Amino acid sequence: MFDREKWNEILEALMANPFRTLLTAFGVFWGIFILVILLAAGKGLENGIKKGFDGMATNTMFMWAQNTSKAYKGLPQTRGYNFKNADVPALKAQFPDLEYVSPRNQLGGYQGTNNVIRGDKTGAFTIYGDYPELIKQESMIIKQGRFINQQDILNKRKVAVVGQGVIDEMYEKGEEPMGSYIKINGVNFMVVGVYHSNNTNNGGAEAAQKNIFMPFTTFQQAFNYGDVVGWMAITAKDGASITELKQGIFDFLKSRHSIHPEDERAIGHFDLFQEYSKVQGLFMILRFIAYFVGTLVLLSGIIGISNIMLIVVKERTKEIGVRRALGATPSAIRGQILTESIVLTILAGMLGIAAATGVLAIANSILSSMPSEDMMFANPSVDMTVVFIALLILIGSGLLAGFIPAQTAINVKPVDALRTE
Repeated sequence: MFDREKWNEILEALMANPFRTLLTAFGVFWGIFILVILLAAGKGLENGIKKGFDGMATNTMFMWAQNTSKAYKGLPQTRGYNFKNADVPALKAQFPDLEYVSPRNQLGGYQGTNNVIRGDKTGAFTIYGDYPELIKQESMIIKQGRFINQQDILNKRKVAVVGQGVIDEMYEKGEEPMGSYIKINGVNFMVVGVYHSNNTNNGGAEAAQKNIFMPFTTFQQAFNYGDVVGWMAITAKDGASITELKQGIFDFLKSRHSIHPEDERAIGHFDLFQEYSKVQGLFMILRFIAYFVGTLVLLSGIIGISNIMLIVVKERTKEIGVRRALGATPSAIRGQILTESIVLTILAGMLGIAAATGVLAIANSILSSMPSEDMMFANPSVDMTVVFIALLILIGSGLLAGFIPAQTAINVKPVDALRTE
């Protein structure tokens, strides 16, 4: 039941010295403000970095052949070798937990020599020979046309899917790329699709738009790669970890290519899932630091409130004595002091949350008006769970701040309190 007299008494106690109350409340305001801002900043950094993984199968490993480092079965120590087409179905059969095994070949690079010609324009781009499932592993959006399909693979069609960066360099503004032809290392290919990549890794967003994809079988035939597989993109199924599977994959391929079982340098790899897990761990640490620092700042404000409440209790010693003499119980006195402390703490804390929310709204408005393609910071925000945790912290802090003054108040004997001048 709402007790008007009780709340009037609380307000009168808090407003008896408004400047002191304001300074005391500022410590809690600033603590909760810093806590929310730190958590939102960490979330913004997390969103920005994870944006580079959008659309990408993170449970993926990239694997390629390297020279051996150990002699084996009469073969020399520094022998070179290549993966073969037959390795792909063999891996799928041996490891049922693999979702995709995509063989890949690569030619040139956007920073290398010119390898693409169209009319009087030339350019240097990275050329990939791939299978259709690659689009489920890469962070890629088809803007026009289509990606490679199975018929392209079976019929070894000379078709290509190009990036927006290729369009910008090799075509006039407004010119239609679909159905046009580009010459790659002397071989003509028809453009059947235009993609945009969200991948900001390995060279940044600009480099990711300057790739050309063609059917894997066409690549091998057009550029005389024979049965060679340059590297593979291997993705595990949901519920399985490519990090746990990779050693078995290495051992299996070593046995197929007569490589020493203990040769750790014969197969190069990049474990995207492992790196992604490290990023996840980093953000957990950042969240812990944000909570730790914010809580320490908040604690300093709580200590200030506790000190002020001790002073308030000292000033109201005679009043407490009168109330005790008139029959007020220790629990009633304790409840009064704790309520005053909690009210001050929650009011200051809610103002801090509101101020932090306003700052985040302004920050998001500014960020939304800026180009975000290469930005490693996006949408700083906090969810309702964080707000709920903040409220719990405020309530706990208010109880903590008022506990010692409340105990001091009920320990005063009525006779001693009435005697105080």
